[in-house]
Amino acid sequence: MIDLKSLTYEELLEELLGRSLPKFRAGQIYEWTHRKLVEGFDEMTNLSKDLREQCKQIFTFTTLKMVDRQVSRFDGTEKYLFATEDGNMMESVLMRYHHGNSVCISSQIGCRMGCRFCASTLDGLTRNLTAAEMLDQIYRIQKMTGERVSNVVIMGTGEPMDNFDNVVRFIKLLSDERGLHISQRNITVSTCGLVPRMRQLADLKLQITLALSLHAATDEKRKTLMPIANRYTIAQLMEACGYYFEQTGRRLTFEYSLVKGVNDTKEDAELLSKLARQVMSHVNLIPVNPIKERDYEQPDTKFVEAFKKRLEKNHVNVTIRREMGRDIDGACGQLRKRHLDTER
Repeated sequence: MIDLKSLTYEELLEELLGRSLPKFRAGQIYEWTHRKLVEGFDEMTNLSKDLREQCKQIFTFTTLKMVDRQVSRFDGTEKYLFATEDGNMMESVLMRYHHGNSVCISSQIGCRMGCRFCASTLDGLTRNLTAAEMLDQIYRIQKMTGERVSNVVIMGTGEPMDNFDNVVRFIKLLSDERGLHISQRNITVSTCGLVPRMRQLADLKLQITLALSLHAATDEKRKTLMPIANRYTIAQLMEACGYYFEQTGRRLTFEYSLVKGVNDTKEDAELLSKLARQVMSHVNLIPVNPIKERDYEQPDTKFVEAFKKRLEKNHVNVTIRREMGRDIDGACGQLRKRHLDTER
């Protein structure tokens, strides 16, 4: 059967015309799916019962089931645990800012990148998410809250560039004017640094923001935090970042998780400044979110501020990521892992 929610409008139209169904039906079905955010064919009330039954024989209709929902008592951040048809689970986070609602979604169930500070990777990779499963994280949250989602970051569980084709399809569907029509400029994709995929993404000339999870300014230190650093050097990463900017004109973001006593020294700040100045970029400092399986600690606030000021002194555009959802299993993969551990 065909995954309806992962189809572009043009692909849906082709499928229906190939079955001698009128063209206008494609517009109706696409609107119900991607604008009205229904949960199945039975809610498509301007389709005849016979046509709805026919669609059920042709298409699968992806609808995630909410397993758990946590709400921060500090800032209203909401964390969701969704289940797929095959019983797997993924996390999504809704964050409310003055400029609009932002949803952080997962791109895989589990992750195989092995970054040492991340809970998402502790149980390895189960499978990729489809474009429909990525979309429906946003659709369910928008439908349940009744609030418009204006920004999307693919920074939840998984490495987006390890699920390249589905992520690109997701971006095109999400930004389609026939759907939620979220501007590509309001979509951020994170990567730990799969260089060939970064270049492949650049060639598509999408207008999204690419965020590189850098987390260290030397290859030696990066290897202790991120196994991917054994495959691609920082020099290769910077070349790929430069190529991305050349192809898209889009400023890059460097994500830098500050770990106490590991990558938060004056020397680290100076080396990071040199890297950040090589390409049009913005540095996002992230005080590490501790997980019980690792002994990494968050630096004191004064050290984080000092690190930031040192970058600013070197004319680097930098912010400290606002901590949200710390009281609700805020780190990537924590909520899913807690449920998995309970089941075991």
